[in-house]
Amino acid sequence: MLRDEPQFARLFVGQSLSVLGDRVSFVAVPFAVLSVGGSVSDVGLVAAAGLLPMLLFTLVGGVWADRFRRHRIMLISDLVRFAVQTLLAGLLLTGVAEVRHLVLLMIVFGAADAFFMPAATGLMPLVVRPDRLREANALRGFVQSSGLVLGPALAGGLVAWVGPGGALALDALTFAVSAAFLARLKPRETASETVRIAAGGTFLRELREGWAQVRSRSWLWSGMAAMAVYHVVVLPSVFVLGPVLAEREWGGAASWSVVVAAFGIGSIVGDVCAYRLKVARPMALAAAALAVASCQAIIIGSGASLALIAFLEAVTGVAVSLFFVLWETALQAHVPEAALSRVSSYDYLLSAGLMPLGLTLAGPVSESVGVRPTLYAMTAVAVPAALALLRVPAVRRLPAHGSGTPHGSGGVRPASEAGLP
Repeated sequence: MLRDEPQFARLFVGQSLSVLGDRVSFVAVPFAVLSVGGSVSDVGLVAAAGLLPMLLFTLVGGVWADRFRRHRIMLISDLVRFAVQTLLAGLLLTGVAEVRHLVLLMIVFGAADAFFMPAATGLMPLVVRPDRLREANALRGFVQSSGLVLGPALAGGLVAWVGPGGALALDALTFAVSAAFLARLKPRETASETVRIAAGGTFLRELREGWAQVRSRSWLWSGMAAMAVYHVVVLPSVFVLGPVLAEREWGGAASWSVVVAAFGIGSIVGDVCAYRLKVARPMALAAAALAVASCQAIIIGSGASLALIAFLEAVTGVAVSLFFVLWETALQAHVPEAALSRVSSYDYLLSAGLMPLGLTLAGPVSESVGVRPTLYAMTAVAVPAALALLRVPAVRRLPAHGSGTPHGSGGVRPASEAGLP
């Protein structure tokens, strides 16, 4: 496919390196906070600083990405993140970094992320033929899943060898490489894109138009609702309660890393399946996969052997990858290209943007009722929510491709961080 789609190949190579750098950064930043004398609370503060801009700027990013050239927004975002990581690495390597510096820089980094993601989703149909979008999304997912396995191992070696500053310097370099590839990108220009850029419009009007696209499609708003439940209810079991249980009962971080790696391997298998799989009703399969993915909490709290938990988490990894590939492909297939980034910005806001709520509540709830009862309750809420998605007629009937509107006409186009993102 990379030979057949040269523009996608450029995007793919640049983003592959950037994803690996992000996985390194995910591990290096907490150690950076601790290396400058920060506390455990400071680690959480820095993490929240990177997520908060998602709530503030994602919708703005969606409007801008539908108004301006998407690859240019992504290029600017990469350059901003390159500058942030370079500055952060420099402060750490010279020994002058403080927690407040990390907080401020992570806010800027998170804001650039909020503009990048809606633009990236909207760009895909402009660099890939309609009949290859599922394969393209699967390849992108494969890179993200592989980064989940390789990134932490690379990060651990780098932090031990050159410290958090050196690891973040590598992440900065990957953003520079990604920007170089984006600068050479030549996406298709469509009639709808030309009209959209020339017409402009007020921000609130364009935001309402994007929401109208969501509201008018029951498969879309119900899918977003199910994903919001998954991110708020299920993922805290992975990010908060899983490590706690591993520390108390499984022998610590080494055991938890086995579960994380197993999930990553399952995710890779899921991406390979999504690449090869041709399904007439992809959203029906996606909803079933989300139900399987929503079992993570009860698996972690099951009290089973570590080997069985790791195996079952690998199964959920397959399901998570299938869901997100099929979901993004459905967005690109059935949402008009001119509104695609705005629609995806609502998607990110209602999923990743709300995740801090669940992360904040998981600890206090588990302290009140116990870790295992909390994990069981998470599953009791999340699995029925996913199965309810499967009961929506439009979800079961949604075809793999759009209605055949010519590519680039502005009509329906043929064709989002994560179990352990």
